[in-house]
Amino acid sequence: MTNHSDSEVPRQEIFKNVQANGNITVGDITQIYKTVNNLGELPKPTGFPQNIPASNTDKFVGRERELERLYQQLQSNHSVVIAAVEGMGGVGKTELAIQYSLLHLQLDNYPGGICWLRARESDIGLQILQFATTDLSLYPPEDLELPEQVRWCWQHWRQGETLIVFDDVKNYSHVKPYLPPQPSQFKVLITTRLKLDLAGSLFLSVLSETDALLLLAQLIGEEKQNQELALAKELCQRLGYLPLALQLVGRYVKKRNITLADMLKRLEEKGLGHPSLVVKENDPTWTLNVKRGVAAAFELSWSELSDDAQQLGCLLSLFALAPIPWSLLEGAATEQDSEELEDARVELENLHLLQGGDTYQLHQLIQEFLRNKQNNLVNADKQKNNFCKVLVEVAQSIPSSPTLQLITSVKDAIAHLAEIAQNLTDAVSDENLIWVFGGLDRFYSGQGLYAIAEPWCKQCVSVVQTRLGEEHPSVATSYNNLAALYDSQGRYSEAEPLYKKALSIAELSLGVDHPSTATIRKNLKLLGDNYT
Repeated sequence: MTNHSDSEVPRQEIFKNVQANGNITVGDITQIYKTVNNLGELPKPTGFPQNIPASNTDKFVGRERELERLYQQLQSNHSVVIAAVEGMGGVGKTELAIQYSLLHLQLDNYPGGICWLRARESDIGLQILQFATTDLSLYPPEDLELPEQVRWCWQHWRQGETLIVFDDVKNYSHVKPYLPPQPSQFKVLITTRLKLDLAGSLFLSVLSETDALLLLAQLIGEEKQNQELALAKELCQRLGYLPLALQLVGRYVKKRNITLADMLKRLEEKGLGHPSLVVKENDPTWTLNVKRGVAAAFELSWSELSDDAQQLGCLLSLFALAPIPWSLLEGAATEQDSEELEDARVELENLHLLQGGDTYQLHQLIQEFLRNKQNNLVNADKQKNNFCKVLVEVAQSIPSSPTLQLITSVKDAIAHLAEIAQNLTDAVSDENLIWVFGGLDRFYSGQGLYAIAEPWCKQCVSVVQTRLGEEHPSVATSYNNLAALYDSQGRYSEAEPLYKKALSIAELSLGVDHPSTATIRKNLKLLGDNYT
């Protein structure tokens, strides 16, 4: 890393370019964070009332464009401007607001002060009064009701542009009565997991891989990361490039002095339940000022969902980490009518737990969190059964020689069918088990993608054999399908013993005159004609 310590670079040197032109750009912000890891490390200028909380990160990365955009949105003169930073828990909304506040505190852009309010708490009005009395020496008449006292404070506030931050808004209607009046000197910045759809809304996504690696290197050391770069990339991917998750896991790796390979193994075994992703509030020495772990951050959103939305979230978790067609969700959600389902979808979208339009997708860590919830549902097995049933119906619709139109119509379901084949075969009925793998085989081999189809055919033999026994008719079918795959590729010497094995099982379990037995016998004969 090339960052200097604060003592090496004077404050005026860090901000000289910005102060010279009176504006601030992405380039300026990038240069500032190349010079200093985190603005919270710098001495704060005096003379400006502020209660900015401590930063939660060792290094602030990857948000230069968002900082510039917030600055631009909050520049409108002589009116209240509201900018909202929206996104799911753990993505870094609060940290972005902290860094924005620290940056403009250093640039003297809010001479009226920076007032930070914890919006999740119920006493927003009292927090405003406390700031006004302790930081501005304002004492409203005691005979006024609380809303009038707050209004009095706004009217008598110190002159100059002022930043008011409402952090972690969970109900906008609770905040609205306490917003400053218009027109006025106040600029309002809101952070929220809600989808407010304000004109000044800014959606905050996860970090890019480059920025995630930069953050991880700051936490575990650049040398260690370079030694295990491939594993570092895998770890960032496993954590969904989520800043809070990277912070917690990075500190855990450093504290325990373990390898990234060991960390990945531990996460694989315990997932979100691993101690690295759970903040120990009585052990601040390594968690610094991080207030909530990843699971705890998601738990806040979960607790605000209705029963219908929780049910939908659990159902979504069963799907693969791939786009999810809404039609599949509707088919699997048999216990909810379309209106209830739509309302539940809106709830998940509003808390940024779900993103999409006609198709939807979950963040990897949210999927894992919701899967843990799904396992504890009273109707968990029934929900899994319904999910598998819908995907089996898709598999059954795929013919042995699918058309391009058919392939296009089912392609978005294939990743989810593969998810069942890998992780949910226990929820598939005996009679449908072979269809899970057969659908994948037909989809890929029907396009000539034999190398992709082959592992599914082999897995089908193994899974069906283990569950149903060697002499079950489905085992005969699975051998026949694998033989047919080899047959299609001209691998006749590999196909012949499989056809013979399939025929032997079919004759014993179904009888020599059964249509399925006849089909296998015909396949073997045709192979013999080609083979010779």
